[in-house]
Amino acid sequence: MDAATSSSSQGRYSYDEYKETADWLLAHTEQRPKVAIICGSGLGGLAELLVDKTVFPYKDIPRFPVSTVQGHVGQLVFGKLQGRECVCMQGRFHFYEGYSIQMVTYPVRVFFLLGVETLIVTNAAGGLNSSYDVGDIMLIKDHINMPGFAGQNPLCGHNDERFGVRFPCMSDAYDRELRALVKQTAEEQGCDSFLQEGVYCMLAGPTYETIAECKVLQMLGADAVGMSTVPEVVVARHCGLRVLGLSLITNKVVIDYDSNEKANHEEVLRTTKHRTQDLQRLVSHLIPKI
Repeated sequence: MDAATSSSSQGRYSYDEYKETADWLLAHTEQRPKVAIICGSGLGGLAELLVDKTVFPYKDIPRFPVSTVQGHVGQLVFGKLQGRECVCMQGRFHFYEGYSIQMVTYPVRVFFLLGVETLIVTNAAGGLNSSYDVGDIMLIKDHINMPGFAGQNPLCGHNDERFGVRFPCMSDAYDRELRALVKQTAEEQGCDSFLQEGVYCMLAGPTYETIAECKVLQMLGADAVGMSTVPEVVVARHCGLRVLGLSLITNKVVIDYDSNEKANHEEVLRTTKHRTQDLQRLVSHLIPKI
């Protein structure tokens, strides 16, 4: 079997396999979304804002992986948000769940084949920047792809030109115009007091970072750290999608050896519950402007 027709059993997919999933979805809904939203831990409530919904559990969608993490419902929701047709992932896939990096990013190429033009990614992240507070929303302006440094890039292997070029640019990964729209919308909605802008760093997880690792990431210029988002962004940009990224700062990382603070997933979910309505308001008022 050559690379061009590599099997999903090896964690890689052919163009025809992505198209099979996209065609199945197109046959089962009349919605034709131009915007896709990937919801991070505890942020699946964004999908609840959609009206005229069609819901597909991941397990019912051909070739789709299944999310296994608390706070990730695990369904694809088509519907309208402020009159705009959208598709929303209630729960994403993570490298630490044991999926290949190609499986983690599988839905993004499906979105591309559905006709999606803009991808909004949200996540829960730890705050590395000392000026950030728990509950802040960070507008992602750039990222550091640590798994990519170690060779775990979703674009490794055969390149299919029907998706994108062999060597895609990432210096403009997060769309400048969309970031400006977020700032404008945040001001209009009274969210600008807790809106930050910074660099997101992805680690593979599932462990939270050591104190030494946090100090290294700060020296590298990262403002927030998490275990997702970057692979999806890389594949989205490869496909030519515009990308907007938002991180909800759910905890401040521990950088003091005398501290008794410990990062934990329950705290992450509590913080997202507290701030989720603000994030939903921000995104829902942004959508009509895109």
